[in-house]
Amino acid sequence: MSAAAAPLAFAGVSKFYGEVLGVNRIDLAVGAGITALVGPNGSGKSTLMNLAAGLLRPTEGRVEVLGASPDRPEILFRRLGYCTQYESFPRGMTGWDFVHLYLRLHGLAFAEAERLARLAIERVDLVDAATRRVAAYSKGMKQRIKLAQAIAHDPEVLILDEPLNGLDPLARSEVIALFRALAQEGRHVVLSSHILHEVDLLSDRVVLMSAGYVVAEGEIHGVRSEMDEHPMQIMVRCDQPGRLAARIFEQDHVVEVKLHEDRLGLFVRTRDAERFYLLLNELVTRGEISVDAVAPADDDVEAVYQYLIGGDS
Repeated sequence: MSAAAAPLAFAGVSKFYGEVLGVNRIDLAVGAGITALVGPNGSGKSTLMNLAAGLLRPTEGRVEVLGASPDRPEILFRRLGYCTQYESFPRGMTGWDFVHLYLRLHGLAFAEAERLARLAIERVDLVDAATRRVAAYSKGMKQRIKLAQAIAHDPEVLILDEPLNGLDPLARSEVIALFRALAQEGRHVVLSSHILHEVDLLSDRVVLMSAGYVVAEGEIHGVRSEMDEHPMQIMVRCDQPGRLAARIFEQDHVVEVKLHEDRLGLFVRTRDAERFYLLLNELVTRGEISVDAVAPADDDVEAVYQYLIGGDS
């Protein structure tokens, strides 16, 4: 997608805090659906989100949200919802007040603000706790009331910084389902997370960040297929794993072979998956082994993240 057609675009964007690098030379176009920013603390995820929300201005480059510069957050926030990873609630405020007040600050009439607040609180399943003070909420409940505030005014773009933090497994599953529903309704959702296996299930696209740079982006399987310089791990379940191991150890493209814990299969790391699959076909055709299953064992966000950021080789 071209930057001009994207609802969220960064063109040559850098942000420095004095001499400290936030992000550097970011060229990125974020399209519809759910885009996940993945990276360790200090990689630049929050800086990128704050730039998109107009809370920071770039040192260099240009940011556009829905075709406009985010220089005036008071206008942008009518079309954008933002959920920070930090907790900062006005003292004594209830969950209802937290959502309803900000809808009023958007300029909505009292009755309309009440209607939208009720809908948002229902969507995050906090109706029973809405009249309680936020200070008495659990961490997961605080996370959900922040999400309610972010979605209440029906924004087109959602910027969600670590939105799964503090949620128990059931609440996390419900929130993930909410994100999918929001994306299916046509919203553009950008979130960051350290929970890599859930990013894998949740996102349509990932952006992997390290030390202020984008190191890879795209649909995760496409990113993985472009990583020719990194060994790919393949799981093979067969009737004679010992014989298969002996044969593939002869191949110069095979880096490592491990026996599965149930001793009915192998994990094979190869620098040339195509040659490995051809060899496997030959062995099966000649009747040397019988294969039950073959599948990539690392075609996911966590494996790609470790390869690109963790330095696996």
